[in-house]
Amino acid sequence: MTNKQRLIYSIIIALAVLAIMLGLSHLQNSGVITEKTFQYIAIFVAVMVVVVNGIMRRKVKH
Repeated sequence: MTNKQRLIYSIIIALAVLAIMLGLSHLQNSGVITEKTFQYIAIFVAVMVVVVNGIMRRKVKH
């Protein structure tokens, strides 16, 4: 994986996280999920992004 590919994947991940958070916010405002559930899912998503970013960083060829 090159740095350019990593940048593209990072942008895709950032947009996906933004979409997930907006969706969760909408669900919370609609009363489908509670504040606590929203927090747990948001923390899980953040941890997953950190893990994926770490994996991508190791795969970059110098």
